[in-house]
Parts: sequence; C-alpha cells; structure tokens
Amino acid sequence: MRFFRRKRPVPDGVFIKCDGCGQMVYRKSVAERLHVCPECSFHFRIGAWERVELHTDEDTFNEIDGDLTSCDPLSFTAEKPYADQIRSDREKTELNEAIVCGTCTIEGREVVFAAMDFSFRGGSMGCVVGEKIARAAELATEKGIPLVTVAASGGARMQEGALSLMQMAKTCAALYRLHEKGLPYVSIMTHPTTGGVTASWASMGDVVIAEPKALIGFAGRRVIEETIKQKLPPDFQTAEFLLAHGFVDLIVPRSEIKSTVVQILGYLTRPPERASVRN
Repeated sequence: MRFFRRKRPVPDGVFIKCDGCGQMVYRKSVAERLHVCPECSFHFRIGAWERVELHTDEDTFNEIDGDLTSCDPLSFTAEKPYADQIRSDREKTELNEAIVCGTCTIEGREVVFAAMDFSFRGGSMGCVVGEKIARAAELATEKGIPLVTVAASGGARMQEGALSLMQMAKTCAALYRLHEKGLPYVSIMTHPTTGGVTASWASMGDVVIAEPKALIGFAGRRVIEETIKQKLPPDFQTAEFLLAHGFVDLIVPRSEIKSTVVQILGYLTRPPERASVRN
C-alpha cells in the first residue's frame, strides 16, 4: 500500500503575479532582485522611501516640506468624499502626500531628491505634489546643486480640478529658473508615468532616464486610437518605444540607476575644486 503525504496549503503572499509576464513568482526572490521579476525583468512598483534607500547615500536624506497636506478646494465627492480618500491613503501609506522630497548626497555629491509614491492616490499630482516639486527645484536653484526626481504617476488629480492642472505650469516655471542657472536636472520615469506629470516636469530633465518596460505616456491607448482612427503598435508607450523615438535618453535597470545618475552628474557639473597645495 502506498501512502501519500497530504499537500500543505501555500500561505498567502508567498507568491506574486508578475504584471509583465503573468507568471507567479516567489515574492522573496523578487524582493532580493530589488523588486524585479526573475522571469522577465519586469520592474515592480516600489514606494518613495524605497527609492530614497536605493538611489541615495545611506543616512544622508533630510526630508523637506513633509508636513504639507492636501485640502479639499472643491468639496469633491464621488463614491466617498475626497477628504475621506486622502485620510484613508495617509493611514494606508503612512505618507502625507504622493511625493517625498529632501536633500541628500548620491555617491558624495549633494543633490535635491524627490520621489513619487504610486500607492498614494495613484501618484496623482494635486496642489501639494506640484508645490513640493516647485519648492524642490527652487531649493536646488538657491543652493546651486542638481535636482533628481523619480516619477510614478497616473496624472493630474481630478478631485482638485483646475488647481491641479495649474501645477503643470508652476513646476515647469520653477525648473526653467533652475535651467537658467545652469544647474542639472535628471528625471527618472518609472512604471507608470502618465498624464500631466509626463506632460510637465517629468519630461523636462536635461537627461531623462526610464526603467525597462515602464509605461510612459499622456492619454491612454484607447483614447488615442479613437481620436486618430488608427491602430497603435503593440509596444506603444513603453520605455523601449520612447527611446527609439527620442523621447527618453536612457533605459537603465533599477540596480544601475544610482551609478548612472552619478556618472551623468559628473558630465553635467564641474568637478570639485581641489585645495591649493603650497610648496
């Protein structure tokens, strides 16, 4: 008589489905690869503080404007009031808004660094996100140091109406002043970067980097196809498509972003002045 061991159920959360290849992959293996799929190299979304940990020098990040929070200028209500949605996201993410900004060093080079978090309102840009980006650019201009941003966004935040759309112009104006001072701006686009963020500050970098296979665009595929009455290519709005058409400058795997940013800043800034040595 043969005896068979009873199969033990797999605990929830051990495996995760990859949005790139559709395979069920071991969550721990994904985490060890910086949240990159071991099967197809799809880059999973990660949070703002994880970006800080990955792309900046350890224990050098000093947050700025962390206390800024969204108001409800339109008293907007859909399935539930906008104020309640914001409160829920704060509790869920432990963030005050969809972006974290601060000063830090990257391989010893001082920069202003800003990273979005898609888990807060889909990384949408409302008044606070726009204000924090503008302030980050103004601080970089004032201090005479580079600006580095990481975008992950669903676009402008409709619950704040025209005030949200106004942030596109405000952030671009602040970045233009940074450009006038000859200071470098490196923009990193991750999956997904869409809508008003793509159409404003995320596309204004002196060098624009994208993570592999990231979705980057303005309007959705279906909206564009219905407007132009044409079928779009299968890889439309991917980082690879945009690189081929000159919209982004580099596609860089997550593990190499920090070293690549350092190299770019080395090209775009003067080397540190050496102290004179007396004979």
